[in-house]
Amino acid sequence: MSPPDVAVGVVCRGVVRVFGHRRALDGLDLTVAAGETLLLTGPNGAGKTTLLRILATAIRPGAGEVSVAGLPLPGRAAAVRPLIGYLGHRPLVYPPLTGRENLRLYAALHGVKDAAADAVLERFGLAGRAGDRVSEFSRGMLQRLALARAMVASPRLLLLDEPTAGLDEDGRDLLRELLAEGGRTVVAATHEPGLADRRVALAAGRAAA
Repeated sequence: MSPPDVAVGVVCRGVVRVFGHRRALDGLDLTVAAGETLLLTGPNGAGKTTLLRILATAIRPGAGEVSVAGLPLPGRAAAVRPLIGYLGHRPLVYPPLTGRENLRLYAALHGVKDAAADAVLERFGLAGRAGDRVSEFSRGMLQRLALARAMVASPRLLLLDEPTAGLDEDGRDLLRELLAEGGRTVVAATHEPGLADRRVALAAGRAAA
């Protein structure tokens, strides 16, 4: 699958997000250039997942400024969502449906043809099991399906939260190939080394100096 023709950039300025008494993000400043692949590193609780969820428009920042492709969030969230592919901690698929049915459903929601679903199933090594119910998939197969779901509409911004979780070495190789394509912007939170040239470490909700 070819990457999109035009990638998008990300800008965060003084971003704050509080959950109860915990400041998950505490004045975060971050810029990701269009077409760049950025790895977010840092310990659990550093704010990586919170940042990805804000960029994915799943939650709102409490304060500060966030923009994707020059569009401010959350105000222009509806315009930003079609640009994004998001892989979170949960695969966000329907276990009673087959792999093919899941991907074709997401393709339809994004206004793309069934062929796009079939192409990503093939790419992520799931074509042979596409007719099986997702409830029968192994953990690694579920992760491959979740990656395929995130890619089904050829996103210009790909957001990945621990994308190697559950993947075998072949699956990790597929992920490396995807990230090496270029042409799209990628922000990935992972402890896996060697997936990108640039890393930013988060600590206590800020980018470490």
